[in-house]
Amino acid sequence: MDLMHSAGIQATSYLQENFMDFQDWFLFISTVADLRTTFFFFFPIWFQLKEAVGIRLIWVAVIELLLIFLPFRILFGERPYWWVHETDLYGNVTPPVIRQFPITCETGPGSPSGHAMGCSGVYYVMVTALLSQLLPQKRNTLRVCVCLSRVFIAAHFPHQVIAGVISGKLFLEYWCFTRYVGTIGFLFGFALGFYLLLKMLGVDLLWTIEKAHKWCERPEWVHIDTTPFASLLRNLGILFGLGFGLNSPMYAEMSRGKPSQGLIFHFSCIIFSLLVLHLFDSFELPTDQEILFYILTFCKCTCAHVCAVALIPYSIFCLLQFPPFHVNVCAFIANQHQAQILLFTIFLSL
Repeated sequence: MDLMHSAGIQATSYLQENFMDFQDWFLFISTVADLRTTFFFFFPIWFQLKEAVGIRLIWVAVIELLLIFLPFRILFGERPYWWVHETDLYGNVTPPVIRQFPITCETGPGSPSGHAMGCSGVYYVMVTALLSQLLPQKRNTLRVCVCLSRVFIAAHFPHQVIAGVISGKLFLEYWCFTRYVGTIGFLFGFALGFYLLLKMLGVDLLWTIEKAHKWCERPEWVHIDTTPFASLLRNLGILFGLGFGLNSPMYAEMSRGKPSQGLIFHFSCIIFSLLVLHLFDSFELPTDQEILFYILTFCKCTCAHVCAVALIPYSIFCLLQFPPFHVNVCAFIANQHQAQILLFTIFLSL
């Protein structure tokens, strides 16, 4: 593995030396490929454009991240930004200089790349829903850009992003839809039990957090929300919010009249959902107590997606229906126009 890691460091060094002009592009790609963007940006858009695609995005993203949290944790994948400082491979030779960026210092194991895995799963769902007939070649272009960006910022080795792409495609082929609450309980119980079992056996799945704090150039670049349990609770909260929203009385009542709604309804839902989800995502939680942070993370993500799935669409639905909002607006405009004509006629007669 040392030889493979060494080759990966050379690839990172080459990209940073020769493509530094593309730094902003690589950072942007990694940010967009983060599954947080899927949860808080792409989901509300797709949920209104094509509900089945939006729901599928959440399921694929959540299950993929849980797969990373569970079986792939035992792979103990190193990350370039700390491996280059700890390896004995270079001996007395000065190791290559690897630059770090604000999004480099992730705290989980590096294998496989969650960004590459998410790109292969989540972005495959979106691209095939939108461009499969028109621009099928764009799927591979997006995947390559995401993989290169992860190597460029020294967050992953090349073999890890390749493993992420393969894992994402394999999972997508066998993905299936199951019940929400039961799935959440099973996944959380299994994840916690898996962690405690390995803990009893002397295996610490959180070994990477110490390395991140030790080797990250700037302490503020190490974020608690990148820890494994923060990701787990965030994903379960999103899944629970989706299930609670889809099974709520608000969603049931709205669904009966939803087919009659037009562009105004869907456009309004997208705008207000993006606004509310952005407010939830930007709300900073207290980080001095980890347990409280994890609980609040679950609650925040649950509330945010209940709003996006049920509360916001139902509120807009009621606004448009009782009384018929669009009819009143049109009548108001027409009345104003008639009043202006009447006043203009009276003015001319004088």
